[in-house]
Amino acid sequence: MNDFKSPAWDANLYLKFADSRMRPALDLMGRLDPANAVRPGHAIYDLGCGAGNISRVLAERFPQAPVIGIDSSEDMLAKARSQSADPRISFSKGDLTRFEPTLPPSILYSNAAYQWVEGHIDYFPGLLKLLPSGGQLAIQMPRNHEAPSHALMRTAAEAGRWRDKIAKVKGIRTVHDPARYFDALKPLCSDLEIWETIYQQTLTGKDPVAQYTAGTGLRPYMQVLDEGERAGFYDAYCKLLAEAYPTRPDGITLFPFRRLFIVARRA
Repeated sequence: MNDFKSPAWDANLYLKFADSRMRPALDLMGRLDPANAVRPGHAIYDLGCGAGNISRVLAERFPQAPVIGIDSSEDMLAKARSQSADPRISFSKGDLTRFEPTLPPSILYSNAAYQWVEGHIDYFPGLLKLLPSGGQLAIQMPRNHEAPSHALMRTAAEAGRWRDKIAKVKGIRTVHDPARYFDALKPLCSDLEIWETIYQQTLTGKDPVAQYTAGTGLRPYMQVLDEGERAGFYDAYCKLLAEAYPTRPDGITLFPFRRLFIVARRA
């Protein structure tokens, strides 16, 4: 039987793979234009800030502006507040579908959050409109929903006594082809860059891919199950993953992971 932690947002479980999650966040941040990033009286927002580790990096990169992290999870926000001593950084509970800035934004930044939002593409033009001319919108979302790591969640969900209970569970929302986002945002932009990267992640340990997804994509399935069902479902999922992502003789499991990036400048 495999081990699994609480199905709720668990900041410690999420941070177990902080290095793998940090790299795309830094790649996104690196495409921002620091020369036009900060305006008097404006703030930088980290939308879906999680445990706040990216918010702290944003504050280091742009020391002239306050950074405000927004997240819906009290556990994540508590972790973020406990690890931040910088008075320029603050954290607030909020819903990404009803985001209203308390200070005018100069940068709206979001790393791996909007893939949880139904119809997220419809919110992106509204986010751009919150920015002043030259303000920047930067978004990264996993686009790995058709990979075995995510497709096998559905296979495992249909293979056991828990099938009916989780039949209506909505996991990560579909992240569209890059052209869809280009068409939605280009009329509002003076500059727009959209690209994809596949990260060849190297994982180790027992059931490493399942441990990785347990902190994010697997969570909605686990939330609706009782303890016994949860263990059975997780065990079935791990067995499927072991075939899709075999461990190499050196103990490493290669886990390719596709991500989509958007950096837009308000016209």
